[in-house]
Amino acid sequence: MSINNRLIVSDFDGTLLTTKQTVPARVREAIERYVNAGGVFAVCTGRMLASILPQVRALGLKGLVAAYQGTVIADIESGRIVRNGGFTAEQATEICRILEDRGEPINAYADNKMYSTLPTDNKLLTMYQDITGIRANHVSGKMSDYVAENNLFCQKIVSVIPPERKMPLYEYLVKEIGEKYDVTYSAAVLVEVSPKGDDKGAALKYIAQKYSIPIDKTVAIGDNLNDLPMILAAGTGVAVKNAVEEFKKYADDVCPSCDEGGVADVIEKYGFN
Repeated sequence: MSINNRLIVSDFDGTLLTTKQTVPARVREAIERYVNAGGVFAVCTGRMLASILPQVRALGLKGLVAAYQGTVIADIESGRIVRNGGFTAEQATEICRILEDRGEPINAYADNKMYSTLPTDNKLLTMYQDITGIRANHVSGKMSDYVAENNLFCQKIVSVIPPERKMPLYEYLVKEIGEKYDVTYSAAVLVEVSPKGDDKGAALKYIAQKYSIPIDKTVAIGDNLNDLPMILAAGTGVAVKNAVEEFKKYADDVCPSCDEGGVADVIEKYGFN
């Protein structure tokens, strides 16, 4: 069986990973068959590099992985970072102050660590830590002061909040800083700010270029707004059935849900001739 589209890039949580935090056997088998036939399969996630590396290694993947919404790209086997974007301390401080003025909690990501103003026993933070496998370093004062005093180079700034507060905060940040920074959401409780242009679409293009693969021979799969730049950049953009409705509007196709192993269906349909 010959390869059709030479690069398939998938989001991780809610796309490749099921709601029970597993990768279905049929998906693993489809990835292995595709890679063995000469295809390139890559993961592009909002997770920290320290969180996603063990996951992609467990899948037996080699090559490149994109983390922090595409801001960081690294070699899977060595962990070596080949593309490292982020905010200057001044930019991160500005974003933190805007969130602080609204009384929002802040997670800042720097030096492959997560810093959080949320109480250590906060239920949303506990859930987030359990899913990602990363423990937060608690910041008791203002995050803006902590970032400035420690001159942190942050990959992204996140607010972990109850679902009913997600859209009001997202819309506020788009209005306030959307021209300077990328504002998105990736889950029911996450609103994220990343460097302008350092998104999943840019990561897909970077990976395609590294492997000398034409963009029209690429496929991207996702489930949420943070995946939008990626499916728009790819030759073919696919949404899993469980994706948010707003995201599905922009997809070229919709595949079965993450729990049904939809990524395997995409590989079979678009990966092979």
